[in-house]
Amino acid sequence: MLIFVVLKKLVMQLLKGSKLYSIFTGTCPVCHEGEMYLENNPYKISKIMKMHDHCSHCGKKFKIEPSFFFGAMYVSYGVGVAIAVAAFIISYFFIGLDRNYTFLVIILTLIILFPPIVRVSRNIWINFFVKYDKNKAKS
Repeated sequence: MLIFVVLKKLVMQLLKGSKLYSIFTGTCPVCHEGEMYLENNPYKISKIMKMHDHCSHCGKKFKIEPSFFFGAMYVSYGVGVAIAVAAFIISYFFIGLDRNYTFLVIILTLIILFPPIVRVSRNIWINFFVKYDKNKAKS
């Protein structure tokens, strides 16, 4: 378990400065320091969409314009399809379940992963439009 924690920290340090770091950690896309969400746990459903208005570190406004995150719905569709395809391949080809059980596995996987899909989709969407600034990360 300790090896997993150390490996995760090492990978995150290598990714710092890239869009993937902001997408996976839910941190500000500009400085990679401030948190975007009020609650880090996406499974607290009542707070899944609650975001800070501005980054606590660099001051970046997260809600760039009204209804900005509606575009994340399209990203969410793509992420959901990718996860559904992965669930299908694993359950049908690797595990060998029949079609009905495979369909059930896909639905359960999407239901269980719905909160992280929503968060990751929002993170991907904002990272389309905002670039990392290493000068703001240091200040």
